[in-house]
Amino acid sequence: MDETLLRSLTPSVLGILVRRGADFAAAEDAVQDALVEAVRVWPADPPRDPKGWLVTAAWRKFLDATRADSARRRREERMDEEPAPGPAPDADDTLQLYFLCAHPSLTPSSAVALTLRAVGGLTTRQIARAYLVPEATMAQRISRAKRTVSGVRFDRPGDVATVLRVLYLVFNEGYSGDVDLAAEAIRLTRQLAAAIDHPEVAGLLALMLLHHARRAARTGPDGGLVPLAEQDRGRWDTASIAEGVGILQAALARDRLGEFQAQAAIAALHADAPAAEETDWVQIVEWYDELVRLTDSPVVRLNRAVAVGEADGPRAGLAALASLDESLPRHAAVAAYLHERDGDLGTAARLYAEAARKAPNLAERGHLTRQAARLNARLNARR
Repeated sequence: MDETLLRSLTPSVLGILVRRGADFAAAEDAVQDALVEAVRVWPADPPRDPKGWLVTAAWRKFLDATRADSARRRREERMDEEPAPGPAPDADDTLQLYFLCAHPSLTPSSAVALTLRAVGGLTTRQIARAYLVPEATMAQRISRAKRTVSGVRFDRPGDVATVLRVLYLVFNEGYSGDVDLAAEAIRLTRQLAAAIDHPEVAGLLALMLLHHARRAARTGPDGGLVPLAEQDRGRWDTASIAEGVGILQAALARDRLGEFQAQAAIAALHADAPAAEETDWVQIVEWYDELVRLTDSPVVRLNRAVAVGEADGPRAGLAALASLDESLPRHAAVAAYLHERDGDLGTAARLYAEAARKAPNLAERGHLTRQAARLNARLNARR
């Protein structure tokens, strides 16, 4: 059974049902039922036209459910008869489904869950395991999201920026449970890039590939976090880096710069450096300046302070940091790093310990705790 094929066909099959007049929520349920049927039947009797088979099976499931619901009998009478089995239509509604699942009326968590279910073809159980929540909780979240978008028409233009933010949220979840969400986000973004010619879609795909290329080097044998400067660059995936850089260069050549292209350019400069000390920090600062212009994000300004500290010295970095709110995530960690580089080990140790207490996950907490302990040990040795 080719599970990847099934998942790749899910959005186009769902789109066909919706275009035929099916309510989104009912259509999505019917497609999931058809996928279950395919898993049962295909190993012994594989179809010649998998997409056509799924469309026919899903439409039958939808009609069966509609007939069983007396409250929908009037709508059933207005529907056309079941289409004869045959090749599925060539129209691909994948792009519209991306827009629908990233509808502005949905919360970010609901948009992510619905995208993974309707476009990604993942089961509710898989999504729940990936987000470490009970399956019933995720089922309720998806059901509410489906009800929210059920009345949205397919003929309205979608917001590409919203879709990209949802996909980036998926990517940043990384890996947990039995679903690799980073790999899934890359697959979905590739699919989106094939459906729409947009430089920011290409920029996001390039950014994902460049970040994902460093994945194997991000943790040590003990599972501890390895900072970028200390990573074994021989473990980076050079094929993914080359692909990401190629996609980014083509996007930048179109002269329609967006935030994901700028982020990808920064990631490409890190990937291009043979060693940490050879990183082109001056150019990275210039790209952060572009990002600030595009987003004016406090998080971008925080990361820019690190780059300024590397390019112009730690005191310049601390000066850039001074204007930022100390409650920002990772502010204490950045301040600790810059104070350490400036030779103020006592302040750095205190800030590393503070950052560890605020860390969002165990891996980061452990890394920051070790940094504080390392500096305290040096201070004690001096005394």
